Amino acid sequence: MEISACSSTPEAVHEELVGAESGWVEAKESCDHLPSLSSDLTHIPGPDSHCTRCQHPVENWLCLSCKDVLCSRFINKHMLNHHQETGHSLALSFSDLSVWCFDCNAYLDVQVIRQLQPVYEVAYLLKFGERPPLRGVDGSCPSSADN
Repeated sequence: MEISACSSTPEAVHEELVGAESGWVEAKESCDHLPSLSSDLTHIPGPDSHCTRCQHPVENWLCLSCKDVLCSRFINKHMLNHHQETGHSLALSFSDLSVWCFDCNAYLDVQVIRQLQPVYEVAYLLKFGERPPLRGVDGSCPSSADN
């Protein structure tokens, strides 16, 4: 099922996803751990970066506090270990560009949380070669004049 947040009303998108077998998880729209973000998230390693501990080439995450690149819990758990060792809570997945907070045990909505938008935009540009379509805080899509 392909759903475009910019081609459907927010209510229609929500109805299609809630209870769907897609494994949909509602991302949080706020997080108490945002103050731990690096002060410079516009200069980040590329999405093809390998884990700095085991050199695994895929399923890697970017720590949003220190910008270290580490593999997921499904590979060698280096990002999870990094969180446990350092207390760094926030990480961006290079696979799907989602942001996870280890302390909240939840995904964060990069479309709504302003502090996450710069790193999301840079990661998207590095991965796809174009700027991401971002929706407004009210769920609206940018007009073509905004692009």
